[in-house]
Amino acid sequence: MMKELIKRYEKLNSNAVQIESAVETIINSYKNGGKLLICGNGGSSADGEHIVGELMKGFLKKRPLSEQKRQEMLKNYPVDEEVLSKLQVGLPAISLPSIVGLNSAFCNDVEPELIYAQGVLALAKQGDVLIAISTSGNSKNVVQAVKVAKALGVTVISLTGESGGALKCLSDVLIAVPETETYKVQELHLPVYHYICAKVEEHFFKA
Repeated sequence: MMKELIKRYEKLNSNAVQIESAVETIINSYKNGGKLLICGNGGSSADGEHIVGELMKGFLKKRPLSEQKRQEMLKNYPVDEEVLSKLQVGLPAISLPSIVGLNSAFCNDVEPELIYAQGVLALAKQGDVLIAISTSGNSKNVVQAVKVAKALGVTVISLTGESGGALKCLSDVLIAVPETETYKVQELHLPVYHYICAKVEEHFFKA
């Protein structure tokens, strides 16, 4: 899959090692009961929502419930078989910008720069992963979220533009795509996180 990615987006060749490292990091977190948190602003916020959508339901695979899972659920409550047949196994992922009630209240009552940091504090535990998306690498609310994540023992994967900005020195895995203009950076972030989601899904759902 990496060869195909590089064939389509040659510029990402310089990021190949870091992209594979991000895949491995997320897989290991999920294996150990962790979850994924994501934050960003504007288009990067929308990218976070996109990632959640790919992980929480089938992306390239169907992900049907296993017979064991079906039976466990039926022991607790007789869910209709038609419902069970349509549900898909999800990989836990949360977009911090989507928590509108918390974010608007904290922004108004406390400090706008710390809205994602507050979400990380409330939701994250050691062993989780935070994906921080910032085309410049300097978005203040994203940087603060990363600092809190590090303090909690959360692994940080950052998607940035070429320089990496402030996130360069804070990230465990830095995917600094080789572009500087915002829209061009975002154009390269999309195939990167699609690849990551596909590889993570492939690991857990073989069929």
